[in-house]
Amino acid sequence: MQDIPPEQSLIEYPSRFPIKVMGANVEGFAPAMGLVAAAFDPEFDADSIEVRTSSGGKYLGLTLTVTATSREQLDELYRTLSTHPMVKVVL
Repeated sequence: MQDIPPEQSLIEYPSRFPIKVMGANVEGFAPAMGLVAAAFDPEFDADSIEVRTSSGGKYLGLTLTVTATSREQLDELYRTLSTHPMVKVVL
């Protein structure tokens, strides 16, 4: 993958960056995603996770707001979340 020069990035770093994560409504989903976020953002506050339950109650939608420090950090966070066994979708 080719690095994008900072002057061509649409995001200014560092910045607060929301990531939407969806998965089954199972015990431990939100804490597990909080641990992943904290691995990429040491200042991540798990209490800041926004949680929404689907209308049928089967799924949870989470918003994890991290401090993005680089494109590489965000790419790796998206990859890690996307391959997590509890995750269905990352936006």
